[in-house]
Order: sequence, then C-alpha cells, then structure tokens
Amino acid sequence: MGHLDHATFGWLTPVLSYVMACIGAALGLRCTVRALGATGRSRRNWLITAASAIGTGIWTMHFVAMLGFGVSGTDIRYDVPLTIASLLVAVLVVCAGVFAVGYSRDRNRALFLGGLTTGLGVASMHYLGMAAVRLHGHVSYDPALVGLSVLIAVVAATAALWAGLNIKSPVAVTVASLIMGAAVSSMHYTGMFAVSVRVTPSSQVLPGATAMQFIFPLAVGLGSYLFLTSAFVALSPTTGEREASASAQRPVGSVPG
Repeated sequence: MGHLDHATFGWLTPVLSYVMACIGAALGLRCTVRALGATGRSRRNWLITAASAIGTGIWTMHFVAMLGFGVSGTDIRYDVPLTIASLLVAVLVVCAGVFAVGYSRDRNRALFLGGLTTGLGVASMHYLGMAAVRLHGHVSYDPALVGLSVLIAVVAATAALWAGLNIKSPVAVTVASLIMGAAVSSMHYTGMFAVSVRVTPSSQVLPGATAMQFIFPLAVGLGSYLFLTSAFVALSPTTGEREASASAQRPVGSVPG
C-alpha cells in the first residue's frame, strides 16, 4: 500500500482550500440574494454569477487541496481534459441547482431539488477530479466513505441554498459561507480518506501534467476571478440603494444657497 499524504505542504493547502471554498460560497450566496431581489435579465445574470462563483469556488478548493496530495513511491500526474471536465460539471450542475431555486414557485420543492442537484454535482466534480489522477498503481475507494461524502455534499448544498433564500444580513451571510466552506472541505477530505492506493513501482513516464504545471496556474486564475467578482459584487449598488439614490437626486423645491 502506498502511504497517502493529504498535506505535503503542511497546513498551507487545507487552510488555503478552505478559504477558497468560503469565498466562493460567500460570493454565491450574495449573488443569490441579489438575484431574488431582481427580475428579468438582471435576475438571470445574478444567478449565473452565483453559480459560477460557487462552482469555481468548490473546484478551486478541491484542486488547491489536491496540490497537497502525495503518495509515497509514485509521482502524480493529472489528465488535463478530465480535470477541465470536472470544472465544467461543477459550474453547470450548480447552475441547474441555483436556477431551480431562483425561478421556482414552490420554495420547499425547489430547495430539495436544487440541493440534491448541486450536492450530486459537487460529488461528481470531486470524483471526476479524482479520476483525472494518474499514478503508478491502483486506486480503490471505501464505498461507505464515498457514500458519506456524497451525503455531506447534498446536505451542504441544500443548507447553502436555504441560506441564500433566507439570509439577508452581511453577518449571517459570512457565518453561512464559513459553515458552507467547512462542509465542502469536510466532503472533500471524507472523499480523500475513502481512497487507498496500491502502488506498483515503475520507471515509466506517467501521462498528463504535474499539479504545478497545470492545476496551480488554473487555480490561481480562478482564484483571481473569484476575488475580482467579489469586489465587483461588493461595489455594485443593490436595488434598494439605487432607488434611494434616484429619489435623493430628485429636486425638492428650492435649496437655500
């Protein structure tokens, strides 16, 4: 059996991946709240932004955590097309879940469907990402832990969407995103503890790219996207603020000089 190390850089990758998950969640919740206050094209755009934030946040969390993944006795490479597919799955499935909630008449059914869809999306993103791992040896999974990780993903996603619908204050959004970040991280590490690797030492060159060649630049790019979008969302006025500034600009009689 190969010894698995989930934090080859010590605390750096788990902490950084948790921060990425929290930023993605906070941004997603903020956008969902804004979407519910908007209509028409504006609502659709906010929902797409919410989904892309949560999707890229979860994906970046997974692969930043994977930067710290090592197996004794073998190098690790990543299959590029599968890794990119896992990113697309994350964003598209979260998109479906967020839209289910954003446009539904029946809140409870939307929450159940949205949470289930998004949770299964997060789980499939995780295991697609794991399927992209190339190493010398055979990877196997503990079915009970895999099941648990999927359950955590569905519960976390449902809780996050519930928070998006019911939470308005900035403090509450912050707390919700910290909890969501913790849930996504625990889903990831539960999934990782389900993994065992039987190493077959070999001098053959592994196909795919190293984490630093491919995943690191992509994670930095997506991380920057999250930060920039957060700044944009934080600075753009809400509907209420826009109405307030419009009414403030209306002339009210003559102003004394």
